[in-house]
Amino acid sequence: MRRLSLRVRLACAGAVTVAVAITLSSLGLAALFDAHVKRRALVELSVQLDQVLAGVERAPSGALEQTATPADPRFQRPYGGLYWQIAAEGGMLRSRSLWDYEIPLPRDELRDGAEHVHELSGPAGQPLLAIERSVVLPRRLGGAGMRATVAMDRTELAAARNGFISDLAPYSVVLTVALILAGWVQIAVGLRPLRVIRQRVADVRSGRARRLGADFPVEVLPLVREVDALLAARGEEVARARTRAGDLAHGLKTPLQALLGEAGRLRAEGRAGVAADIEAIAGAMRRHVDRELARTRVAMRGHEARAEIAPALAGVLRVVRRTGAGAGRDWQLEVPAGLAVAADPDDLTEALGALIENAARHARRRVRITAVAAEGAVTISVCDDGPGIPADRIGALMARGARADTQGQGSGLGLAIARDIAEALEGELTLHPATPGLEARLRLPGVCGPPRQ
Repeated sequence: MRRLSLRVRLACAGAVTVAVAITLSSLGLAALFDAHVKRRALVELSVQLDQVLAGVERAPSGALEQTATPADPRFQRPYGGLYWQIAAEGGMLRSRSLWDYEIPLPRDELRDGAEHVHELSGPAGQPLLAIERSVVLPRRLGGAGMRATVAMDRTELAAARNGFISDLAPYSVVLTVALILAGWVQIAVGLRPLRVIRQRVADVRSGRARRLGADFPVEVLPLVREVDALLAARGEEVARARTRAGDLAHGLKTPLQALLGEAGRLRAEGRAGVAADIEAIAGAMRRHVDRELARTRVAMRGHEARAEIAPALAGVLRVVRRTGAGAGRDWQLEVPAGLAVAADPDDLTEALGALIENAARHARRRVRITAVAAEGAVTISVCDDGPGIPADRIGALMARGARADTQGQGSGLGLAIARDIAEALEGELTLHPATPGLEARLRLPGVCGPPRQ
């Protein structure tokens, strides 16, 4: 459950709540309908009981008899579902529908004119709803007391209730689905600010924006402000880190320059071997410092910057074409205008410069440079028509931590720095054999449109 999204959790909870609520409401409506039908049935039974009592007369023989019965034909059909009986003067009058069955009334006391309602068992096991009334006959009929009962088969009431439930069920299902869909729309609208926050964070991460902004509902605005404050604090830390990196560069380069000067003095004194050793050590230290400073600089500012590829590439080519390696090459460019990556322009220039210088140094005649955007990233390809590198050596050439002075064949510090820049920007640098030559692919996060403040 912890890994489910808020949307799924709220949708599931809402669906269950709606289903339970509609089910309980349907059961409540069914109960209300059942009670209403029962009240209507009792009203009809009371009217029929009045008709039964009104038809009681004295026969010429002196016995009580029923001269007029209710018109409903079910009273005449055996076990027809409607029944009446009268207990008076020790005898029993009953409807034809009862045949020879006597409704088993409970032994209770009723005052004159009072009615009792019973749920009893009738003929053939039928469940009955009965209304019983105690009356005193008028003086002309002898003034004796009697108990009259009219009953009906409760199966009809149950059938009416079940029919109501069957009619209600489709509407309940439709209402449940409609409410669940409405809840889903409500959830989508309510959670939309979180989706906007996610997009804004992605924009900040890719360099398209610097802050999340303040156009959010009041419920999530405190979170947005905290994130913006965190971004501001990170920006200050980045500025301090850049300052420390610059101080470190100056602090190390000055002693290294002095060390190289001392090596020159030793060489002038005829101690060339010692001078060469010192220069090799100082050169290795300088390359290591330059590489680590480049990695630190890129890691600190990579996603806060934006660089267009075409201008950076033009600047690199202006320099390379003036060198001996690049002057006689055929440069083929396929780079769309406006294509940009999430990188500092200086870092992009340094990475491109390393790849292009390497290609110019090894190409026979032609160097082809392309840039393609796909799936939020930009792939820059630099392909030369030189001798290339065997496929079994590419892994060792690009191995992390490989020493620049052991990689050979133009794979020095430049490729290592280009790889570090790509990795710091969450991209990658890969080498691939070409026919002929070698293809270097630099993949960096892309940026769409101008930066948003």
